[in-house]
Amino acid sequence: MALGDANTPGSTPIDPDELTGLIPDHVTTQGELNEWEQSNIVQGQEWALKSRMSAFPKMLTDRYVRQLHKKMFDQTWRWAGEYRTTGKNIGIEWVHVPEQTRVACENAQLWVREAVFEPVELCVRLHHRLVEIHPFPNGNGRHARLIADLVLLKHYKLKRLPWGGQDLMLPGRSRNSYLAALRLADQGDFESLIKFANQG
Repeated sequence: MALGDANTPGSTPIDPDELTGLIPDHVTTQGELNEWEQSNIVQGQEWALKSRMSAFPKMLTDRYVRQLHKKMFDQTWRWAGEYRTTGKNIGIEWVHVPEQTRVACENAQLWVREAVFEPVELCVRLHHRLVEIHPFPNGNGRHARLIADLVLLKHYKLKRLPWGGQDLMLPGRSRNSYLAALRLADQGDFESLIKFANQG
């Protein structure tokens, strides 16, 4: 998302109506927002790691997708956990978000049951599809990475991915590499994204 700088590569500018949903009234800069959101995300992670909902197949449902987003951002945005209702510079048309999120979850359930992909590739592909859909006004990349990590942790009993080992909210080489890998995945080439996800 972008509060102060809508020109950051890969960012999704917030619609003025969505911006009115900002809960902390002391936040005025992008840096302050990032810090506040990160604190909220930590709480969301703690919930996800303890919740019985974070188990297969419940964790791969559109209900869980929305619930996890709400837990990650409920102290930041009043619309946390609600699908977006506006168009963005990234993502599918907003009217298709509920249906396509449900389909993405159902596909991922099938991939798990049928062992279609190795665990890391499966989780990277799920992450990519959620980012491609862009269900929410803000936080889609962080939310999709957490879901991918939760599938690895809770279902496969594997370690979470390092995702480049850097804060992907900050402009720089890691973010640029991540965005480039996402663009390749958009064309069906997942090799770079899988490699990036495994880099620490």
